Amino acid sequence: MTNKLIHSEYKEPPEGAVSGIIFSINGPIVKTEGNSGFLMHEMVYVGNEKLIGEVIGLTSQASIIEVYEETGGIKPGELVTGSGSPVSVTLAPGILNNIFDGIERPLSEIAKKDNAYISRGVNVESLDTKKLWDTHITVKKGDRLYHGSVIAHVQETPAILHKVMIPPDKEGTVSEVVNDGKYTINDTLVKIILNDGSTENLSMTQHWPIRIPRPVLKRFPASVPLITGQRILDTLFPLAKGGTAAVPGGFGTGKTMTQHQIAKWSDADIIIYIGCGERGNEMTQVLEEFSELTDPKTGNPLMDRTSLIANTSNMPVAAREASLYSGLTLAEYYRDMGYDVAIMADSTSRWAEALREISGRLEEMPAEEGFPAYLASRLSSFYERAGMVQNLNGTEGSVSIIGAVSPQGGDFSEPVTQNTKRFVRCFWGLDKNLAYARHFPAIQWLTSYSEYLNELAPWYTEMVDKKFVDYRNQLVYLLGREASLMEIVKLIGADVLPDDQKLVLEISKVIRIGFLQQNAFHKDDTCVPMSKQFKMMDIILYLYQKAKSLIHMGMPMSILKEDGIWDKVISIKYDIPNDKPDMFDEYKKDVDRFYESVIEKNA
Repeated sequence: MTNKLIHSEYKEPPEGAVSGIIFSINGPIVKTEGNSGFLMHEMVYVGNEKLIGEVIGLTSQASIIEVYEETGGIKPGELVTGSGSPVSVTLAPGILNNIFDGIERPLSEIAKKDNAYISRGVNVESLDTKKLWDTHITVKKGDRLYHGSVIAHVQETPAILHKVMIPPDKEGTVSEVVNDGKYTINDTLVKIILNDGSTENLSMTQHWPIRIPRPVLKRFPASVPLITGQRILDTLFPLAKGGTAAVPGGFGTGKTMTQHQIAKWSDADIIIYIGCGERGNEMTQVLEEFSELTDPKTGNPLMDRTSLIANTSNMPVAAREASLYSGLTLAEYYRDMGYDVAIMADSTSRWAEALREISGRLEEMPAEEGFPAYLASRLSSFYERAGMVQNLNGTEGSVSIIGAVSPQGGDFSEPVTQNTKRFVRCFWGLDKNLAYARHFPAIQWLTSYSEYLNELAPWYTEMVDKKFVDYRNQLVYLLGREASLMEIVKLIGADVLPDDQKLVLEISKVIRIGFLQQNAFHKDDTCVPMSKQFKMMDIILYLYQKAKSLIHMGMPMSILKEDGIWDKVISIKYDIPNDKPDMFDEYKKDVDRFYESVIEKNA
């Protein structure tokens, strides 16, 4: 594969480019006869309309090409022309506050040409090549530049400073630089002399193959959580920065809305939202909501640190398969600048279905439920690109991947969910019964888990409170006991339970409704800081210990339930603003008054 990289908009093929003649068309799969001289994973232009495709198979008799656009109307005998380069994305200022299709074509520019629908062979630049960016050069003549060195700063949005870097495969000595000023993404900013003595012009633009991970210097173990503001995630099942999580659930259980909440409120610097095979109205909702939201960290529009990739269910299925890799490459690019990036992939099941359809067109031997035998390896290659790393330029950044899974009928035993569980360390299983009961987030605490808890415990101890992990474990224990007791209740009723077990049911109700359930439309409850989450656990467990003492004194649970303290503790999430933690002291006094009043009444 040549070093020259070409991105997804059409360019005139290089002189002497190889070509082949189409002899077979099967949906998105096109074959050319004979040995055309193409390279594996090379980007090609298919037919008279120059549709974008990728070489996915080579034999001495034929080249197999996956076309990322609708192939209707193509006929045998038309030419396929090679580009000499792999399918790549353009990396430069202008990615944020933008929405692309699966192969990084901006939908706003396509809409100007083709209105509401993408026509075949549409030719648009991935990024605006005419816009002038206010550029500050950070190097001078004679400086030695290494892989990933920063050569300029551009204020891409009010929230994000774009760090223009030398490509990872280049290094040399600066021979010329321009002055600070306004430049386009293709203007030469710096000239360097490479190690072999040749000269290279550096602009703001890089191109990178979507299927090849960008190189890093070192990977770090998980040590810092991705704070989402969602109590059940941050407290019970935390995700580390640079970690991987799956959000499986049936239709209507809230996968997309859970990802929306994380995208809106997490402490990641940049969000890459990939709508892979989802309904068009859902992506429209994302666009409308994100454009109206204010970033709580900066006060700027949330879109200033967000990029959307939309490959909806009515778009070509082959481009759906490429969209995840396009989003990953954009995320790795900003990670290389030292940012923490979170990817929302919605949903990996639709991506797996695209793999299945293409595999069927290729007449490959199907595995379980018709999915290809390489489903597991493809999923692993996707999730393994997450991580907290030290970049080539010495900065530290992370890519966290949160992938939604849409098992048919909510069956978690199907292949995509089971294989995903092998490669993620955080599993947030959504439950339809919780969703239908209007309990959101509908994450089932009995089936969900996080393997990051032990690694993140030192952070919680130092940054929140030394009792945090112990309190969290107590909540999980009580919820587990409730589940066991409910099996007995279903058989013989709650009245026969001893009072200490009735107390477990009552305090678990407080935990479920007052702590785990969260209201996305309430100004304080939609996103909760870690300090308040801890204090909420503290007051719930304080109430439990006081009530437990009363039970041991012989007080019946029926008397304890007569007091309104239980509902008052449940309402803490609404009644105590996030910025007034001192109000919790008054609630502790209310619990003490409850304790004393029960003793007085029954003395």
